[in-house]
Amino acid sequence: MTAPHQTHLTAEYDSAARARAIERSIRPEIDDIEGDRTTARLGRDGQRVELTVEATDLVALRAGINTWLTLRGVAEAALVGRQ
Repeated sequence: MTAPHQTHLTAEYDSAARARAIERSIRPEIDDIEGDRTTARLGRDGQRVELTVEATDLVALRAGINTWLTLRGVAEAALVGRQ
């Protein structure tokens, strides 16, 4: 896929353990959600979770960003609920 459009999203958490929990919650979705028009890469560096969304067009990029921000938000909410 040629992806001329991309966005890099970074979230920093108060601990590496929290960042790891968020990353582990989102990671299974990486291979399940990708389509013909979007791809995503996920990484973690200490307390930081980084997500790059690439797309062939701006509509697909917006949809991909919304999907991944929603998934990250659900992971964060679930983690707060466990405390």
